Amino acid sequence: MPPELLKAHHKLDAAVDKAYQASGGKKSYKSDAERVAFLFELYQKYTSLLPADKPKRKARGAK
Repeated sequence: MPPELLKAHHKLDAAVDKAYQASGGKKSYKSDAERVAFLFELYQKYTSLLPADKPKRKARGAK
């Protein structure tokens, strides 16, 4: 890949990461696969017709 194109890809990745930080994304990712996995999870969250799982609360007095 030409150096100019590689630099453009890195800048785009940084912009995407910054845009999705407010939605729980990381500041940076170890790999493109990790970034894509987060984006697909977010997509599924926003497009699912099923209600989101609520965290289960422990009964009082339970340890």
